[in-house]
Amino acid sequence: MIRSMTGYGKSVFQLPNKKLSIEIKSLNSKNLDLNARMPSIYRERELDIRKLLAHELKRGKVDFSIYLETTGEATSSKVNQSMVAAYMSQLNEVVEASQLELIQMAIRMPDAVTTDRKDIDEEEWKVIFNEIKATLKKIQAYRVQEGEALEQDFKRRIETIAQLLEQVAAIDPERIEAVRERLRKGIDELKEKVDENRFEQELIYYIEKFDITEEKVRLKNHLEYFATSMETPESNGKKLGFISQEIGREINTIGSKANYAPMQKLVVQMKDELEKIKEQLLNVL
Repeated sequence: MIRSMTGYGKSVFQLPNKKLSIEIKSLNSKNLDLNARMPSIYRERELDIRKLLAHELKRGKVDFSIYLETTGEATSSKVNQSMVAAYMSQLNEVVEASQLELIQMAIRMPDAVTTDRKDIDEEEWKVIFNEIKATLKKIQAYRVQEGEALEQDFKRRIETIAQLLEQVAAIDPERIEAVRERLRKGIDELKEKVDENRFEQELIYYIEKFDITEEKVRLKNHLEYFATSMETPESNGKKLGFISQEIGREINTIGSKANYAPMQKLVVQMKDELEKIKEQLLNVL
């Protein structure tokens, strides 16, 4: 099964006095590159979140965010009345201002407003952590959906390469005959009498150098291996990448041995399909 590294998931839910949004986005990357943003009160649980994301998402450039919006009357911020009064008294000695203006200036001064740090409520955290898991299910579903589209594209392109390989095999005999004729023509142009037996021996040696039988067999096997590897339960983009390299190696060897324009055109088409496969493989988990 193919799964993409591209995905998106979001959950919005309500808690007493607050509304939270959890958002996870992922793009392709060779390894796991995780960036987490969250309110400071939840930072002590960041390690738990990272472990969960790493276990579920495996690879990709991942952006994880928790957004908090206070909706109730409860607040952890308080006005430090004695500090504000002291600031107002001092400011009154250096500027002429109304009480309202003095308050506006004093409230901006350091420690005028204090924040009481609260520990995370365990019941609240259970709800949040379950919502993170629910968001992960959404992004996993997105990745599977994207992977299905990639898999269909890979199947089409692998089948196209296989069909081109069949065309290569079909014109191989005429390629060998064309090589034979070129050699015979070259000998005739020299206007030299040659020993036919020696000529045939040299011809066999020359043609063996351009024989692509092994390459055709290996390429066919690699294409079949690529197709079966897509059917495994786990997505393995790195393995498919290695197989695509082997496919490319055989195609390149056929191209270098072809020495025949119609076959080289087919090789170019195979290379084009393979390059498109390699580009898409960068998105596969």
